[in-house]
Amino acid sequence: MTEDLHEGPLSPVTHPAPAQKLTRREERRRRRQRRRRGEEVLAWVLVPLICVGIYLGVNAGFDFFGTSPGQVWDQLMQVKTMMEKRSGTQGARG
Repeated sequence: MTEDLHEGPLSPVTHPAPAQKLTRREERRRRRQRRRRGEEVLAWVLVPLICVGIYLGVNAGFDFFGTSPGQVWDQLMQVKTMMEKRSGTQGARG
């Protein structure tokens, strides 16, 4: 029975080193990194949603007024030519 007690030297027990407490500057830097990463992810999600929403809103507006982008463009070009004619005749008088 005494032989079991004296088998050899005990091996040292290794304890994991306690985690070092971060400095305030390091904590602030990590918070800033997490915030920037979160903002990037949010931007990659929200920007396409906003663009699609604007597109659908413009199309809904055209449907509501019963027109199309081509017709609106044609009307704008007609207004432009009328304004050019009007300014051309007034310029000749002055």
